[in-house]
Amino acid sequence: MIASIQHAAENVGGITRLAREIGVKHQTFYSWKRVPAERVLDIERVSGVPRHELRPDLYPAPSMPTATPASNSNLTEALP
Repeated sequence: MIASIQHAAENVGGITRLAREIGVKHQTFYSWKRVPAERVLDIERVSGVPRHELRPDLYPAPSMPTATPASNSNLTEALP
């Protein structure tokens, strides 16, 4: 079984409950090679597992904001 599905199942109280919440039979999860695109948002909604963990190929992980260098004009204004 896909690790992200196991994680989602743990969050909702088991594989059977996850299946019921998204409207599939629990055996369905064992046939998936990856989470079908049409199931990602439902699984995220019921389990709290972020979509980028379920399908990183479709939903890249959010990037960290990068620091922008201070403007040189601010530095020269502060000098006497």
